[in-house]
Order: sequence, then structure tokens, then C-alpha cells
Amino acid sequence: QVQLEESGGGLVQAGGSLRLSCAASGRTFSRFAMGWFRQAPGKDREFVAAISWSGGRKDYADSVKGRFTISKDNAKKTLYLQMNSLRPEDTAVYYCAASLTIGDYVVYDGMDYWGKGTLVTVSS
Repeated sequence: QVQLEESGGGLVQAGGSLRLSCAASGRTFSRFAMGWFRQAPGKDREFVAAISWSGGRKDYADSVKGRFTISKDNAKKTLYLQMNSLRPEDTAVYYCAASLTIGDYVVYDGMDYWGKGTLVTVSS
């Protein structure tokens, strides 16, 4: 089993920055592809960013490209999401997720483990 716990959410003004963290415990973190997803009020959960187990492959939703950066510290068993130039439409609960993979590739859905989420609110 893998337990994931997000932190770093909060209230920020438009144009500001936040860094989310996701601490993992349990099984070998370095063999997990990871991702960030979000769910805004009244909307379905959507993909935000993904990273392969080595950190060598990354991908982003078009809506966050150039503003968000995903990274992974295997030694610390922690996933990060640096969010810059935040917009009110980025307001959502952000979830980290993990998928045990055989190869070093990103995963967009079908994640094996999920955190409980952290709320990000961007005021205009």
C-alpha cells in the first residue's frame, strides 16, 4: 500500500504562486509514476500534470503549461507542484496520485493510489 498526503494549499491572489507537496509512505516510491489532478466545484476531476518514476518524463494539461511545474524527489518520497501566475479558474481541490509502472513513462488515468486533496483558492 501507498499513502499519499497533500499539503501547501491555501488562499492566494491572482498572479501569485503556491507550491503543493505530496508526501508518500509505504511501498517503493521511486517506482511510481505520479500525477496531480484537480476538481473544481461542480466540475469533474481533471488531469493537471504527470511525471514518470525517474522524473525524466513530464506532461501537463494545456491550461497549466508554462505556469505549473511538476517535480519528484525520490529520496524524500515527495511529489511537488509549483504553481505560478495563478488564475481564479485554478481554484480547485488538488489531488496527488500514484501508479505503479513497469516502464519509465507518464500515466494520465487509472491511478492506483490517491491522496485526500488540498484546497487551492485563487481570488481575483
